[in-house]
Amino acid sequence: MKIGREFLVFAAVGVIGLVVDVVVLYLLAPLLGWYAARVVSFLAAATTTWAFNRRYTFAASAAAGRSIWREYLGYLATMTAGAVLNYGAYVLTLHWVEGRWAAALGVALGSLAGMSANFLSARYLVFRSHRNG
Repeated sequence: MKIGREFLVFAAVGVIGLVVDVVVLYLLAPLLGWYAARVVSFLAAATTTWAFNRRYTFAASAAAGRSIWREYLGYLATMTAGAVLNYGAYVLTLHWVEGRWAAALGVALGSLAGMSANFLSARYLVFRSHRNG
């Protein structure tokens, strides 16, 4: 799959992750607060995007010669740069924007902030084998 098409599929998978992120965040925020719930919701979204990216975006190179758990943990580890950008944008949004949908906006802005770093990490570090383009 060419890099442009991979990026589009990665972005579509990111939208699915965004929905998971927002739903889990709003379900857990009353119990954990907006900041702790965001950590859990991010992990839920990252797990979802790993599964979809593994199946659709980077299927040709998923788990080639590696255990699936090692791949999953590697995916989470390499998402750190994107996670930092993501959480930073989320926190800044909560501080600057008021209203019922501020947290959802923060998740969306955070997802955009981390997307490029996450794509490059996934493509070149986690799902790197058998790559032609």
